[in-house]
Amino acid sequence: MAKFFLCCGCLILIFGSVRAQEKQIQGIVFDQATKERIARVFVTNMRSKANIYNNIKGEFTVNVQLNDVLIFSKTGYFNDTVKIKAIQSVPVYLKRSSIALREITIKDTVLSAEKQLQATKREYNQLYGLIADKDLISIGTNGAGAGISIDALYNMLSRRGRNATKLRGVIEQDYRAKVIDIRFNPILVSRITGLQGEQLNSFMYRYRPDYNTVVFLNDYDFISYIKSCYNRFRRNPSTYFLAPLQPSK
Repeated sequence: MAKFFLCCGCLILIFGSVRAQEKQIQGIVFDQATKERIARVFVTNMRSKANIYNNIKGEFTVNVQLNDVLIFSKTGYFNDTVKIKAIQSVPVYLKRSSIALREITIKDTVLSAEKQLQATKREYNQLYGLIADKDLISIGTNGAGAGISIDALYNMLSRRGRNATKLRGVIEQDYRAKVIDIRFNPILVSRITGLQGEQLNSFMYRYRPDYNTVVFLNDYDFISYIKSCYNRFRRNPSTYFLAPLQPSK
């Protein structure tokens, strides 16, 4: 029993000694290019195996000893390794692992497609006015008595109305296709993947994004989408090879 207590006492002393050697340090994680703070970075102490996430301000606090090695990792960035040589604040700069494009360029190209859509709508003003949703609702005097407009309903169900509906659908579909083509273009995709020629065409056909993906993803997430698709593509690029079109006989 005495040996047991002696062993326990030694362990407590050893553990206490290790803990006493540990000091708490603070730091901030920045984007190397923009110098903006980065949140949700995973910090690991390779000696103690302790790990934490930094906060939304990019700040972190961790227990270390001299010569400890800290690993900082986050999706979309290269890992960074920091060796603790002094008990002091640590600034960390992470480098992006993908290409960052200027968001203003993409906004401008989408706006160009929007301008084309508005011009088409003006050209077919009668078409859009015929089947506008607001025309299906009639409002009584002083805003009372909302109901279905008989005239608008008749127009919508008539042959003219049906043709107008189909044509408007074609115009809307053409607009969305242009938005996709402007952002998911061969120059950008080739720059990110390095693909050329037939492989580039095959890749763009196979992984063409939908309208919502193009509109709602920011630059960084959109490039990550392309890189993720490319990783799947390069496992077996011949699977997605497009045979050249043959002239009809």
